[in-house]
Amino acid sequence: MDSNITKVAVAYGDGIGPEIMHATLRILEAAGANIEAEKIEVGEKVYLSGNSAGIEKSAWEIINKNKIILKAPITTPQGKGYKSLNVTLRKSLGLFANVRPVNAYAPYVQTNFAGMDVVIVRENEEDLYAGIEHQQTQDVVQCLKLITRPGCEKIVRYAFEYAQAYGRKKVTCMVKDNIMKLTDGLFHNVFKEIAAEYPNIESNSQIIDIGAARLAASPKNYDVIVTSNLYGDIISDIAAEIAGSVGMAGSANIGKNIAMFEAIHGSAPDIAGKKIANPSGLLNAAVMMLSHVGKTKIADMVKNAWLTTLEQGYHTADVYQEAITKEVVSTSEFASIVIENLGKRPTTLPVSNLADGNGEIVIPEYKRKEQKQVLLGVDVFINWKGTDAYIIGDILSGIDSFKMKLKMITNRGVKVYPEGMKETYCTDHWRCRFVDINSRVEGNLVYNPVDFEKIIALLSKLNDEGFQVIKTENLYEFDGKRAFSLGQGE
Repeated sequence: MDSNITKVAVAYGDGIGPEIMHATLRILEAAGANIEAEKIEVGEKVYLSGNSAGIEKSAWEIINKNKIILKAPITTPQGKGYKSLNVTLRKSLGLFANVRPVNAYAPYVQTNFAGMDVVIVRENEEDLYAGIEHQQTQDVVQCLKLITRPGCEKIVRYAFEYAQAYGRKKVTCMVKDNIMKLTDGLFHNVFKEIAAEYPNIESNSQIIDIGAARLAASPKNYDVIVTSNLYGDIISDIAAEIAGSVGMAGSANIGKNIAMFEAIHGSAPDIAGKKIANPSGLLNAAVMMLSHVGKTKIADMVKNAWLTTLEQGYHTADVYQEAITKEVVSTSEFASIVIENLGKRPTTLPVSNLADGNGEIVIPEYKRKEQKQVLLGVDVFINWKGTDAYIIGDILSGIDSFKMKLKMITNRGVKVYPEGMKETYCTDHWRCRFVDINSRVEGNLVYNPVDFEKIIALLSKLNDEGFQVIKTENLYEFDGKRAFSLGQGE
């Protein structure tokens, strides 16, 4: 038994949540983990009480006191503007790293990729999951993709620190910076900067679409993968599915002060109360929790007992195989057999050896490097119902406004004026780029600095001319480097 008591905020969840949580806590108690569980109220019951966030104020107090959360899956009621509890917890608590180890357990869990052992490290706080959306015109809605240097530095460094702590050999970055050159470009550049600080760990990068395809086809070629929020959400489920079962995987959500551990599957209300749920995902999350708080020997004992149970053929119904399964057992029976196997090690599956690693991971505070920021122009987004880019383009080109001129117009990112293609389909959402009148637009692109007052005057002039301005984006350079994208065809 570990003599140190670890106080944990425990959310029993909805659907199958209470069943698998009871099973998991029984195993931890039998293993001598010395976990003191303090229940918190979250999920469906809280939502339906009128709390749109799904979490009680008292739960926040317990979380901030204990610093560790073990959470079963919850149900978010449909409609009525209920917010995702997972997103709320991750962002509110600064849980910047979502860590999902994915292993194959062949032949005991059916898979085409025996020996698969991949860890997905997913950025957890920003990207499109910031959820900043607007309808700007009748035809067009937008979602802002926010990528920050502090966010990139934290998650990339965490991936390399994790690899170093747990004896991993390679970190792969997955991005789409051939298209999103600024947002994904920042993530990729930070990856290359930080990778240089870990010369003993192999590093490489892949475009996310081919990377996801190669992961699905040959997971043996990957070790640790680091990526942004949306991509990580997608590829972690791909990885779990090809490993054999989403229901087997646990995950960690790591912040600087607080960490949350959970299964990656849902609350499965269709089987709730039937006593057939597989507690393995939550149990594997609990193993990660034990490792995180320094109880690696207990973590190994629990994981090895679980692996031994799989080898013995005691399986819940979701992973049943006629040729492999010795007996289909209930949730509670499965937990009891794992408890009986505490102290045993698997004979065919790899033995868990977390205690051999150095699990301490330290992320330094972000230090901002000051850069010279210069305003070069403005993109003015206009709601205009016409379809001929040359009509709006000629009108805007003729506007006399304080030494600013129209450089180009794009529609859905494609340049349509000047020299646009008549075949390009146009919506009612026009990006109109204005720059200083003396900026060169032929040959090499040269932008002259612009006073902000000129932009204000331009917007006033456009309004006077009857144009509906729905959004503006200032165009900057930082330390002499252009910090905005060109239009396709510009």
